[in-house]
Amino acid sequence: MLTSKQRAILRKEANTLIPVFQIGKGEIDDALVKATNDCLAARELIKLKVLENSEYSTKEAAALLAEKTNSDSVQVIGGKFVLYKQKDKESKYADM
Repeated sequence: MLTSKQRAILRKEANTLIPVFQIGKGEIDDALVKATNDCLAARELIKLKVLENSEYSTKEAAALLAEKTNSDSVQVIGGKFVLYKQKDKESKYADM
């Protein structure tokens, strides 16, 4: 669980990120969860976009993916959301 101060730092860092995945008509399946996990392992902080034709709202998609990837939802704004999962070793955000 992130504190409000940690969340603010991560929101600042995520401001310039480009969404790495788009969630559309299809469900949030195992392939998307695996790809998201791999991306989180490499980057720690990622931004995702939920398209208008998705069956999920942005909040629902963020909560579902955060739960399935054991990550934290940092921010949900408009059609985009940010996930964070700290690396085990040499985290960029370890001093938060």
